Amino acid sequence: MTKVKVETKRFDPADYVRSDEEAALYISDALAGGDPSEVAAAIGTVARARGASGLARATGISRAALYKGLSAEGNPTLATVLAVLKELGMTLKVEPEGRAA
Repeated sequence: MTKVKVETKRFDPADYVRSDEEAALYISDALAGGDPSEVAAAIGTVARARGASGLARATGISRAALYKGLSAEGNPTLATVLAVLKELGMTLKVEPEGRAA
């Protein structure tokens, strides 16, 4: 049997978040899931897609702190999340869950 070597490339969702609408849907989907690590990672993905260096300058948060806090292992403060979302041109919205009383 002949072995075939297959070259693979690391998948980065930041390469596929192109528009504001896609970014908002991506983050909203993570919020709907309710897992804080997924929310942080989704915001981090959008931050990378938009350019973390410029975002770091605009928010006053170091690029390293953004990468660390906005990862699946991170635990960003609410202040960080709000600052990053503001610079991304997004807001955090809260709605009733729609549970029956």
